[in-house]
Amino acid sequence: MKTISLVAIAAALFVGSLILPAVSAAATFDDDEGAVFVMTNAADNNEVQSYVRSEDGSLHAAGSFATGGAGSGGTVDPLSSQGSLTLADHHEFLFAVNAGSGTVSSFHVHGANLTLVDTEPSGGSSPVALAYSHGLLYVLNSGDNGNVYGFAVLPDGRLSAIKSSSRPLSANDAGGSSLAFSPDRRFLVATERLTNKIDVYAVRPDGSLSDGVANASSGAVPFAALFAPNGALTVAEASNSISSYEVLPNGTLKVLTASLPTDGMATCWSAIAPDGRFVYTSNAATSTISGFEISRYGSLTPLPGTVVASNPAGSVNLDITIAAHGKYLYTLDTGTGSLSIFLIERDGSLESLGIVDDLPVAAGLNGIAAY
Repeated sequence: MKTISLVAIAAALFVGSLILPAVSAAATFDDDEGAVFVMTNAADNNEVQSYVRSEDGSLHAAGSFATGGAGSGGTVDPLSSQGSLTLADHHEFLFAVNAGSGTVSSFHVHGANLTLVDTEPSGGSSPVALAYSHGLLYVLNSGDNGNVYGFAVLPDGRLSAIKSSSRPLSANDAGGSSLAFSPDRRFLVATERLTNKIDVYAVRPDGSLSDGVANASSGAVPFAALFAPNGALTVAEASNSISSYEVLPNGTLKVLTASLPTDGMATCWSAIAPDGRFVYTSNAATSTISGFEISRYGSLTPLPGTVVASNPAGSVNLDITIAAHGKYLYTLDTGTGSLSIFLIERDGSLESLGIVDDLPVAAGLNGIAAY
């Protein structure tokens, strides 16, 4: 396995800029469009399905791209995680976990087309979640004892393991479910759904981590951690609630909002609007989406009615994402093998724009990302 210090990246910038891989011409793409990516998590051949996002939010299938690894397979939410598929800050790269083969894959993104650049061991077993920030990629491994493990992302998208970057979770069999970098990249946060803990690691200049500080979660079963642009940490809880926190300099968490009910069931996944005004939760058991306003100080207030949209019955909407310009929200509906499309109104309410229903239900779908 390759190792590198982040300090060495600068020396590779010029060379890396010359060896960017060629990309497939599987789909045409306009500058005003975006893309949505979904991971099949298939056990025999994990793939990413891509869609061109038109200006009106509609989706058009663009192709399937093998990750070079194996997923876990399964049926509903086999990875029990958020963030198994994630984009780089400026969507030039897409990263995917391969839970069945214990690897992480990196793609170069060109429109809705992908070129596989690298597949590397995840530094543990059963990788389920990823977090990226400014050239640094961390993976959450949920198998065996559970750990987080880091890579430097080189200019061409290749992954180089960071020496001594592995850090354990707070306990064996902790049920790690998500990772998130703070906006200033000073902290990395991991949620543990089986211990009701939220681990905070300080990020060192070389990309390695301090020992983790294990914090008690405000609500039971902390699942999806996301930072708002103002630095507030939001955590969706599978106990059908959502909390927000301030991360203090010593790695402890100060509760800002304690366990607001989502009025849905099986609340696990979340997405924050790019402008930081709203956070939405995906409630799988009721096929609904709940919405909350984020104050400038990080506290949360339910939007009118709390539940702001409903998917068709049986959708089992898991992962959720928002396009980079903040106009459209997409949910991965694993019960029906579809994607639901919503327009985000100025007041935070959602308007349904229809569905796309061509995904393989039996594969064990997990992971969605968009720009």
